[in-house]
Amino acid sequence: MSSPEPCRRVAIVGGGIAGLAAAYFLRDQGIVVTVLEGSPAIGGKLAVSEVAGIAIDAGAEALLARRPEGVDLIRAIGLADQLVRPGTTTASIWTRGHFRPLPRRQCMGVPADFGDLERSGILSPAGLDRARQDAVLAATARDGDVAVGQFVGSRFGPEVVDRLVEPLLGGVYAGRVDQLSLEATVPGLAAESQKHRSLAEAAAAMLGPGQNENLAAQPVFTTLAGGLGSLPDALAEASGAAVRTTATVRELARTPEGWRLTIGPAIAPGRIDADAVILALPARPASRLVRQVAGAAGAAAALAEIEYASMAIVTLAYPATAFPEPITGSGYLVPAIDGRPVKAVTYSTVKWPHLASGLHVVRCSIGRIGEEAVLQRDDAELAALAAADLAAATGVTGRPAATRVTRWGGGLPQYTVGHLDRVRRIRAGIAAQPGLAVCGAAYDGIGIPACIASALMAADQILGYLEGRAVAERARGAGE
Repeated sequence: MSSPEPCRRVAIVGGGIAGLAAAYFLRDQGIVVTVLEGSPAIGGKLAVSEVAGIAIDAGAEALLARRPEGVDLIRAIGLADQLVRPGTTTASIWTRGHFRPLPRRQCMGVPADFGDLERSGILSPAGLDRARQDAVLAATARDGDVAVGQFVGSRFGPEVVDRLVEPLLGGVYAGRVDQLSLEATVPGLAAESQKHRSLAEAAAAMLGPGQNENLAAQPVFTTLAGGLGSLPDALAEASGAAVRTTATVRELARTPEGWRLTIGPAIAPGRIDADAVILALPARPASRLVRQVAGAAGAAAALAEIEYASMAIVTLAYPATAFPEPITGSGYLVPAIDGRPVKAVTYSTVKWPHLASGLHVVRCSIGRIGEEAVLQRDDAELAALAAADLAAATGVTGRPAATRVTRWGGGLPQYTVGHLDRVRRIRAGIAAQPGLAVCGAAYDGIGIPACIASALMAADQILGYLEGRAVAERARGAGE
């Protein structure tokens, strides 16, 4: 694709990883890009700060290394030497009062090997017997999208759902597996399940016969030595875009030349004119802006249907001697059915050896959709709650040397049943608005690589629009 005519202006609304990646993909195209972020800092859910003198991510702390978009972008902006590998990714499930190893052969909690599942001890004998029925049950008919919990439960029974799928998949989205979409959250397994009578066989086909040496040598996850929270500033600088913080966009309107964005308070509004706009916002604020655009009511309505879960990350630092046993794994998950406030724990200084010091730093995730009441506690109460849960699980003694509470209100989009259809309606409605695009975690995946992929799609859409517009303008000029 050739570059559009120079001096085109693109406004990107939202300075999270998707908005900043979109700005980067538009660089060197003869375009003036302005990123507008409503909060005081860019980065969205990527942020880093010190806990007990150690720089620890307050939001996402790892990205999927085997999906290329994240690592490729990091390398492209010159941070390849900052990529670090985890020391361990071995995780466990804390359930029914004991730590139990996560089965090695499973796909988001869906077991591919019943022997492996039995050895884990996660299920009761009755639950294991029910799970084995998957091998003999008739194929489960599926007409369109269904909830993950419904489909997996029909094959393996409720214990697999409650003690494996929920802590894994529900932990990613802070959602409930009886609401999350099979096709949107585990698309590969959803497709493979159409080819097999047994869901365990479908999971085994997804995983393959076993890891080959080359695949095993590649880490599943990676991070940056300074924390993933160091990525936004580096990406903003590499993009060459003008970045404005505390610049909430309140109105979006078409003009004869393109778009007008109104920023700031009603008593002293500012305005920016642009040839094209990318909305890199959560679905709800994106819906409010899109609703103001004539002919985009359908897209606005579909955006408004996407719900969000709130959560908090409580980071605790302890002397290594406070733990009665050496920590060997990367962390553990807790099934919601066990009634604990903490749903996941990461041993940061064990998972990431470059953070190692005389302290163990532990991240505790609290909050699922529908459980917002626990998040109403103040920071001190929430930290005490996490510390008590950690003590019950690990036997850690004494008070933490340092704590940090980070709240992500409405931070995680819920890919509920019908999500893919909602995304199709959103994109169809946005495509009907020349020079408008969307990207971010609300659409095709909440991980960093997925957000970057959506940013590339939006940037390509805008480049195509601007080039087509330039061609039309040249043709008009030649005919005059």
